[in-house]
Amino acid sequence: MSRSAGACIIYFTVLSPGTRLGPYEIVAHVGTGGMGEVYKAHDSRLARTIALKILPAHLADADSRRRFEREARSASALTHPNVVTIHDVGEADGVAYLAMEFIEGRTLRELTADGPIAMKSLLRIAVQVADGLAAAHDLRIVHRDLKPENVLLTKDGVAKILDFGLAKAVPEGVSVAGTMLHTEAGSVVGTVGYMSPEQVRGGTTDFRSDQFSLGAILYELASGKRAFARGSMFETGSAVLTHDPDPFDRICTHIPPPLQWAIERCLAKDPHDRYASTRDLHRDLVAVHNHLSNVRAHGGSFPSSNLPSLSTPLIGRDRDVAAIKRLVTRDGSR
Repeated sequence: MSRSAGACIIYFTVLSPGTRLGPYEIVAHVGTGGMGEVYKAHDSRLARTIALKILPAHLADADSRRRFEREARSASALTHPNVVTIHDVGEADGVAYLAMEFIEGRTLRELTADGPIAMKSLLRIAVQVADGLAAAHDLRIVHRDLKPENVLLTKDGVAKILDFGLAKAVPEGVSVAGTMLHTEAGSVVGTVGYMSPEQVRGGTTDFRSDQFSLGAILYELASGKRAFARGSMFETGSAVLTHDPDPFDRICTHIPPPLQWAIERCLAKDPHDRYASTRDLHRDLVAVHNHLSNVRAHGGSFPSSNLPSLSTPLIGRDRDVAAIKRLVTRDGSR
């Protein structure tokens, strides 16, 4: 199924084609999800098609709106081929909106519906997403809700990261979807199973939290299995804090050892054991991609490797369980 950039939950009546919001005219409703309704729209000023995200009602108060606009304008400074471009943020007739680049394609969630993807495609996606993240992190912009639904693959094979700057704006106590958790401080929203351990605990997050999320995505693309999924949000959050994913040699044997090592490093429980720079992660993934291409061109295979495996001790297990109990307001889906 084709989709455009974005996703959201319905908080009000879906706008009809022809409805105008400032300079934008609604063409069609194209998506729903956690952070607003998404429409295909026409920009009358520049005569172009855009994706218009209508923000949910919980961002209507003045403080939340200012915080959102500050984050969105910060994210709009990010121009990169692997990040969906934000064109405008504003309000019309009491409705807050975000105008973005319009892209047709499939999310990684849709792409992996039938299981793991081919290694060549996986590495191409991994390199692109890591490059987009590195560009954002260079500007001190952290996504905080990276997941398969927030990465779009165009028909030309270009990976595009969606929704930079949106997650941080959600106020305390708001749970916008059954798979979402919020921190006690109200400053971070993430999706259970892709949140870093520090997010689950409600601690301080930085660019390394995005690395953890990317590691969970790559694990899923490679194995066809979610890294931490359990029967409930509580169990999934607990697995993020206290369990490592099943090792690759137990569930699939075709993953090149250097890629296994990069994914394991991203999934380290302690952020200090992840990459000191997302640029370094990107370079490692490029090296794996290039090496795989060279090996295949010469009819060979990856040699065995004695790369070290990450082993992070479980810390504060009792505290972690208590943190999950505080975070989960109700039992939900994985």
